[in-house]
Amino acid sequence: MLPEVASWLRRRTSTAEDWPPHVLLAAKGTSRISVVLPARDEEATVGTIVECIRGDLVRRVPLVDEIVVIDSRSTDRTAAVARAAGARVVAQDSVLPALGRMSGKGEALWKSLAVTSGDIIVFVDADLRGFTSSYVTGLLGPLLTDPSVGYVKACYDRPLVDGERSVEGGGGRVTELVARPLINMHWPLLAGVMQPLGGEYAGRRALLERLPFVTGYGVEIGLLVDVYRDSGLDAIAQVDLGRRVHTNQGTEALGVMAGQIMVTAWSRLERHGRMVPLSAPSTALTQFRRSADGHDPRTADMGVGERPPMIEVPGYATSRPVAPGRR
Repeated sequence: MLPEVASWLRRRTSTAEDWPPHVLLAAKGTSRISVVLPARDEEATVGTIVECIRGDLVRRVPLVDEIVVIDSRSTDRTAAVARAAGARVVAQDSVLPALGRMSGKGEALWKSLAVTSGDIIVFVDADLRGFTSSYVTGLLGPLLTDPSVGYVKACYDRPLVDGERSVEGGGGRVTELVARPLINMHWPLLAGVMQPLGGEYAGRRALLERLPFVTGYGVEIGLLVDVYRDSGLDAIAQVDLGRRVHTNQGTEALGVMAGQIMVTAWSRLERHGRMVPLSAPSTALTQFRRSADGHDPRTADMGVGERPPMIEVPGYATSRPVAPGRR
């Protein structure tokens, strides 16, 4: 391990238990905090997560100022369940409609900047099981207590859950097979980030709004690399949240995810002057399924869209919600 990475790990890694709510409330001052859940067809889990945050961090300790669910074209009762639990629900396609529609998690996260008022924004996936409010407080800890920190990633143990069977350490397959090798090869000072693709992270609005957002599965690696490029390694911290259980995807879907991560990494290497490509990468991914006649090829698109830094969107600064008491 590079000595710079070892030093960063010692100084910038903490645990959720290090950040009790009453300590964070004392450190909050006038900062507003928004929690954002991007959600698509997550009626089974989104309500429990919202209720937990509202109960612990709005009613019991007034730390979180708003909970916003960005509904990404759900076909189930996600929106109704989230609203009944106390979240403000915003349909993804209703935000900045003049800029057209894109798909993917990154699109929901990017659009959340335009409909939230927080100085600090916490992103939490809506499919988590066994969620506790320490996910939110853990991510907030470094941001509320250290002004030099701009971006906080969660780390955790990730079991692979298949029905009633759970394999400890079996989750995070794309992280271990694709993202971690890429990071260690091309951005070795980020090698200490334990969960580069984890869906729980938080950042200062002033930083997030000047970064582009990839709209597909590459959003996490894109943001991590761009934060590093923009603000340096010491602007990043990570917090151990313990254990993360969610809905695991099949191998075929993970192949597309891996491809989008590779395409995103390619774009950052090119944009940041780390390589000179001789041609653009193909974004077609051919996979095979066995059928009665042999193996049927199926081709998916690994291409990712990208949204510009929100601060560059005309009218953004004057159109986003203003916190009560602010002008």
